[in-house]
Amino acid sequence: MISGDLRKMQATVEGVKNVAYKMRIGENLVPLNDHIGKKVSLSFSGAIHCIHCGKTSKKSFSQGFCFPCFKKLAACDSCIMSPEKCHFHKGTCREPEWAEVHCMQGHYVYLANSSALKVGITRGDQLPTRWLDQGATQARPIFHVANRRLSGLVETLFKEVVADKTNWRNMLKGLDIEFDMYREQERLIELVYEGLDSLQTEFGIEAIEDLSDKNETHEFHYPVLEYPTKITSINAEKTPLVEGTLMGIKGQYWILDTGVINIRKYTGYEAKLAIQE
Repeated sequence: MISGDLRKMQATVEGVKNVAYKMRIGENLVPLNDHIGKKVSLSFSGAIHCIHCGKTSKKSFSQGFCFPCFKKLAACDSCIMSPEKCHFHKGTCREPEWAEVHCMQGHYVYLANSSALKVGITRGDQLPTRWLDQGATQARPIFHVANRRLSGLVETLFKEVVADKTNWRNMLKGLDIEFDMYREQERLIELVYEGLDSLQTEFGIEAIEDLSDKNETHEFHYPVLEYPTKITSINAEKTPLVEGTLMGIKGQYWILDTGVINIRKYTGYEAKLAIQE
């Protein structure tokens, strides 16, 4: 049995397409793929510790922060969820030095297939992690842009013609439809071409680099023995002992024979992990 505060699972690609997971609990990294099909349990103590300051918190905000940190940190500002609202250029950023590292650097705009086609953005150093966290089976970068705000402005154009959210229930049912990602990017770019042209006029041609003919489509296979036909979500605050047979892992979810649980949702929660050998 291993105990400690949870963090989101570490996901990497092994070989060409296979996704490998490790559980981050306290100071431990526990490989999970070899335990698919075994009985597992997570026992939550009820304690929550802020992932920034470490203080005990009655509630978790923005996936792992206490309320004071949630209110003051740039990582918790509304522009993190809506990057087109970035206000760094107005001189009102909560933490300009943090933003220089995390926001004022190159970002990718991408298309992903996570049960359906979607558009998304991420920092340059977060691929393919971002795709794996969303449970994408296919993904393709289409633009590289100068900063986070600009990535949000480009994404906003695409949101008019394609979804920007993952249907997590369909993703966990394994309802994957294979797309010709190259053809889809060409179709969507044609629909938003005028808006892209306007952004390049405003920010400069070099601020938005077209990658549509420079990258290949990435594909991912997840360690899942069996997908559920009906999704039953487990709330660890109501059910502090989460146990069952681990049927698979996709995105940041455990798929158990007793239901599914979003591990990332409980970042900072103190828990004990047990795996039946």
